[in-house]
Amino acid sequence: MDLKITTESFGQDDQSWLASAHGTDTARSINLDVSTFTAGTHYPEGALKSGLPLKKLPSGQYGLWVNGDTEPIEGHLFTAVRVRSGATTVAGALLWHGAVIAAKLPTSVNAAGQAAALGIRYF
Repeated sequence: MDLKITTESFGQDDQSWLASAHGTDTARSINLDVSTFTAGTHYPEGALKSGLPLKKLPSGQYGLWVNGDTEPIEGHLFTAVRVRSGATTVAGALLWHGAVIAAKLPTSVNAAGQAAALGIRYF
């Protein structure tokens, strides 16, 4: 057991992509498959950005949804999640019901993805 004291500093999470507070009180705990994200793009500063579109994987975990995927968007990553070196799975929160501003998402979601999203409304 490691009981040493460590200090970490965190930046501000940009949730300007949220169109309203609707659904933010019902975010679900999920496990994210880190292999579906690219370090330099999706977590260049060591944390997955909030707002990333997510799909459910056959394993039951969640991964990055990208334009052209046939699976529907299950929701968006509600808050930023730190990815420690060597991690294969990290815990996060899924905004599965609510409204988002498409232009402010950290990655684009095309019209087909927006139309097929399960519980999300795009503005």
